[in-house]
Amino acid sequence: MDPEKIQGLILQAMPEARVSVDSDDNVHFTARVVCETFKGMSRLQRHRVIHDALGPTLGREIHALSLVLKSPDEA
Repeated sequence: MDPEKIQGLILQAMPEARVSVDSDDNVHFTARVVCETFKGMSRLQRHRVIHDALGPTLGREIHALSLVLKSPDEA
């Protein structure tokens, strides 16, 4: 999987988000997402939103994913 595909999956679920995804090896990824949706959510709730967006690719095509998830006020 490549970073652009992950970015696309997140944007499908959260079209209003600002998303950037980086990877040196296309197996380990870092995703940075800024979205109003995260306002008032706990860290766990934010992670669940992204995990739901990525679905079964987690643990299969994505071996490791580091997430930086912020509301616009926090960014």
